[in-house]
Amino acid sequence: MFTNIVLILSLLTACGPGSAELATTDFNPQPGDDWEVSTPAEEGLDPELVARAYLNAEDLETLYSLLVIKNDKLIAEKYFNDGALENKTLMQSASKSYISALIGLALEQGCLESVDQKMLEFFPEYANEISDPRKEAITIRHLLQMRSGYPWEETHPDLMAAMWTGDNPPLVVSFPLTADPDTVFQYSNLSNAWLAAIQSRACDTNLKDFSEEYLLDPMGVEMGELWPNEYDDYHALFHFRARDVAKFGLLYLNEGVLDGKQIFPAEWVRDSLKTYSENVSTSGVDSGKIGRYFREVGYGYQWWSARAGEHYFNYAAGHGGQLIVLLDDLDMVIVTTAYPFFQQHDGGAWKHEKSIINLVGKFIASLPQPE
Repeated sequence: MFTNIVLILSLLTACGPGSAELATTDFNPQPGDDWEVSTPAEEGLDPELVARAYLNAEDLETLYSLLVIKNDKLIAEKYFNDGALENKTLMQSASKSYISALIGLALEQGCLESVDQKMLEFFPEYANEISDPRKEAITIRHLLQMRSGYPWEETHPDLMAAMWTGDNPPLVVSFPLTADPDTVFQYSNLSNAWLAAIQSRACDTNLKDFSEEYLLDPMGVEMGELWPNEYDDYHALFHFRARDVAKFGLLYLNEGVLDGKQIFPAEWVRDSLKTYSENVSTSGVDSGKIGRYFREVGYGYQWWSARAGEHYFNYAAGHGGQLIVLLDDLDMVIVTTAYPFFQQHDGGAWKHEKSIINLVGKFIASLPQPE
């Protein structure tokens, strides 16, 4: 009899929280006039599935926020630990997707002619120092796709040290290529920094002014501090509120349209969210999975793609657990912000980041297919 009781208790524990506990889980959006709000039920989503995600989120020590948008409406929102509605979080590598957007806007404004322009066209002061002729073939497109041939900086401490100096333009010369351009995916933080420099140089303005005029002001979004202020003029990391990050996600979900305004071309959105490299991860090719749920991972123009359960999606990702997930089949955006673990790339940081990725992946996998 004792054995039966233990078995029953084990089964109940495995089943997770009951309906009563889920019903008391609060995820109602906070007051504010910057979003139209609704509820999961009103937007055709099972409230218990949402409640389960928020209940699980309570256990994550470094999570700052979890937001869910469906049918252009904010249906769930909660802040955890040191997170708060007005706090602006360092988005880490999720900033890459913003830089990608700025490249698209530079093309629209005529500052850039094509993504097939050569990288070295924008760094003429170093053209005579190039000893590897393969670098002459690298284009803006290769940088966007992480297929330039430059290595992932975390593969060697000397590369990381050079990157953290912040003096990025000269590194087009000193950093070695570890593959021919357009042959393999190799995650490269410097590719993003060089794209920021290219946009600034091509448009003869700094990245902050350009992004505010053509992207952030039209979205009704205020940027937080830029990092790194003490380094070069091509700042490539941003701070934003979680709600403002969600607006950026909605902009891409709706092919460049926000609040009825076409902020940038739908064609750029479609090109950005295509998959140009399959079965990849930050640690290299032939992986295709991140955490317990993200599978078939791919890469576009500084946007990732993956599958969780039966749902395919695009997403922006930043160290620590910054996520902007676009679920086109459900007309949904999911956002997380978290402690960014700035310059901390150890197992502890990755453990916390992966717990947030798993939280979101589990939630996505639990969602039914649209009818």
